[in-house]
Amino acid sequence: MNRSLLVFLALAGVVLSEVYFKEEFNDDWTERWVHSKSKDDYGEWKLSHGKFYGDEKRDQGIKTSQDAKFYATSAKFPKPFSNKGKSVVIQLTVKHEQNIDCGGGYVKVMSSDIDQTAFHGETPTIYKGKNHLIKKDIRCKDDELTHLYTLILNPDNTYEVQIDGEKVESGSLESDWDLLPAKKIKDPDAKKPEDWDDKEMVNDPDDTKPEDWEKPEHIPDPEAKKPEDWDDEMDGEWEPPMIDNPEYKGEWKPKQIKNPNYKGKWIHPEIDNPEYSADDELYLYNDWGAIGIDIWQVKAGTIFDNILVTDSIEEAKSHAAETFEPLKEAEKKMKEAHDEEERKKEEKKREAEKPKEDDAEEAEEEDADEDKKEEDHDEL
Repeated sequence: MNRSLLVFLALAGVVLSEVYFKEEFNDDWTERWVHSKSKDDYGEWKLSHGKFYGDEKRDQGIKTSQDAKFYATSAKFPKPFSNKGKSVVIQLTVKHEQNIDCGGGYVKVMSSDIDQTAFHGETPTIYKGKNHLIKKDIRCKDDELTHLYTLILNPDNTYEVQIDGEKVESGSLESDWDLLPAKKIKDPDAKKPEDWDDKEMVNDPDDTKPEDWEKPEHIPDPEAKKPEDWDDEMDGEWEPPMIDNPEYKGEWKPKQIKNPNYKGKWIHPEIDNPEYSADDELYLYNDWGAIGIDIWQVKAGTIFDNILVTDSIEEAKSHAAETFEPLKEAEKKMKEAHDEEERKKEEKKREAEKPKEDDAEEAEEEDADEDKKEEDHDEL
């Protein structure tokens, strides 16, 4: 009896975790993804494993192939879902083979009624259709290798961002995005008192300007002399040129002292914002229906792969172990071998050029010897 109960609970645990969307970009990926037609000059996606990989088929992803282009493509989930009362994990791998220097890229989750052919930068996304920017700075990796990006959205209105399985940021949806009006606002009826003195330093009333302070900024050059060929009738009255006065001290200003009436910086009082209302379901969206990639790039060459949307962090870890982990090790070895080969080529090239440099130096030395002999002969 107890054993049957344990088996039932184990099976229930398996059923409770669900994969809503998984894309590893095999040869039939275009049957699931729809390219936007909202612009007539979108860049072309190509299936590619990149320069460094482990398995030619498994490690294929979609790659941006044309410089200075927008890219927009999307895929619908097999069925829409609601995340009420549970976490959602969005995970994917990204590789920038081109040493990316300028561009913007977004992975967006949208409702099931999206017109995929019209998908663009302003297409409504899952929180009230608006684009809300995070207040924190989360840097993506910009080397040439594949990296795993994971976003965990929790029903307690918290989130976590992982890169390569390591937490890089976490926090509250309400605190880290401007999803709601501010809790507090400045009191519109409050004004700084007219007698509020917020100057920390003031002029010393007892400080006076020295009597010898006033000196002109420029004076006639005392060493200048009237040219001998100067003709006053023809050239006018001669005047010496002006030079900076070494005794000039600039504008006099009294020294500063602490203001005895200083009250500190006036802080505008705040009041509760009447437009603010707490929302315990900021995380909630009842129609998760599609995912899209929206990009602008100067240099093409980015590869997206291994997209997963699930309600289980364990499922996400398992998928990463099957896809990202083998690729990470294989491409690292392949890149190291490539870099070593390039190093050897450069070294061989330098060695080949060295005799030419030596010959050039010898020729210069011989020319110098010949010149020296000619000089000695001329002296004789």
